[in-house]
Amino acid sequence: MGYRGAPPLDPARGRGGPRPGRGLGSGLNLRLYETRAARVIAVEPSPGLGRMASRRMAEARVPVDWVRGAGEAIPLSDGSVDTAVLTWTLCSVADPAGSLAEVRRVLKARGRLLFVEHGRAPDAAVRRWQERLTPHWRRFSGNCHLDRPIEALIRDAGFTVAELQAEYIGLPKFMTYFYRGIAAPAAAAPTSP
Repeated sequence: MGYRGAPPLDPARGRGGPRPGRGLGSGLNLRLYETRAARVIAVEPSPGLGRMASRRMAEARVPVDWVRGAGEAIPLSDGSVDTAVLTWTLCSVADPAGSLAEVRRVLKARGRLLFVEHGRAPDAAVRRWQERLTPHWRRFSGNCHLDRPIEALIRDAGFTVAELQAEYIGLPKFMTYFYRGIAAPAAAAPTSP
């Protein structure tokens, strides 16, 4: 899902090894990967979305391997990837803590997590609307939760957030509070490139 005005994600800020992109979706992010990535491992549970992304996978500037799997059980070895990328994923997975634990498991000790997500707003009035709307919103939006505390979820999963930009990017505010950042397993916080 893309949002006009959303802060751009730069997957090129990761290291040169394999990068799993959790939630391939229709493959819109694949055009952002630069050739210094050895390959992209796109984890996506939906066969329909994987088929939808097939043209973009073929046109990508880096090799892309689609792995059918869910974020709560990533079918990759422990410590096997340099950089993980999450874009508009944590709002809709059934178990965000479990998904982040899996990302942490597959990352190398000095790996990076790049993320762009939307979630809980800092303003009490906006949060109240998010909490009121989420039970209804998620029924027709692929389980999207408007009110998930993205930064807290990432930190609670054992990551250190090295960079974070959090802001409203437009209206309506209840769905446009964005988090963009870089995190790493807590034992090895990343440095900016």
